[in-house]
Amino acid sequence: MNIINIEHIAKIYQVGSEEVHALSDVSLNINKNEYVAIMGPSGSGKSTLMNILGCLDTPTHGIYNFKNVNVSQMNDNDLAKIRNREIGFVFQTFNLLPRSDALHNVELPLIYAGVPNFERKERARLALEHVGLSDRIHHKPNELSGGQRQRVAIARALVTNPAIILADEPTGNLDTKTGEDIMALFNEIYEQGNTIILVTHEEYIAEHAERILRIRDGLIEKDESVSHRFIPNKNGASKI
Repeated sequence: MNIINIEHIAKIYQVGSEEVHALSDVSLNINKNEYVAIMGPSGSGKSTLMNILGCLDTPTHGIYNFKNVNVSQMNDNDLAKIRNREIGFVFQTFNLLPRSDALHNVELPLIYAGVPNFERKERARLALEHVGLSDRIHHKPNELSGGQRQRVAIARALVTNPAIILADEPTGNLDTKTGEDIMALFNEIYEQGNTIILVTHEEYIAEHAERILRIRDGLIEKDESVSHRFIPNKNGASKI
């Protein structure tokens, strides 16, 4: 099943008197239960592509169909509904509310969606249990390690049962061992049938995915299958 279809997408920014072409004529399909990594150097357009895929921005030209709905020209309110219901975001900096405990941070998308109090707390609790934090639900971010904070962010991304998980440099603020633990968790989430789009500049992180999109100068330079992807587990990563 096709979840994402973009056709001839371009994004142009006006910087003073100059036009900056962040994306130029990008076409792409992503299916349900794909694990895709987006790679590219600084200024390549990968962040712009991520923002469009995540409905955080709209293209200047072209069509973006998300689950067969054209979201290319939606207004901010409609895009916000798509983001809240269909896309789970995981960021490098975690983006947690510092004064709220893990449970409240995870239930935030459900509050915005109008889910009743008891249901959202139960769903948030189950999401935290899913990522191995059932004993940390009442801890605030400053009482958690970096890896635990990222697990809270992943639980928050999962709690709405989104169509895709969009992860932007999810191991960027973590040490290598903790980053590998987080990638093992992403692998579990993928194997449970979720669609993951991972933005990274690290080759070894991208090789956890099944498919790598390489972006350069606003174009998809290469769209390739990963022949030997890293399969992380509790005993370390292995390639298959």
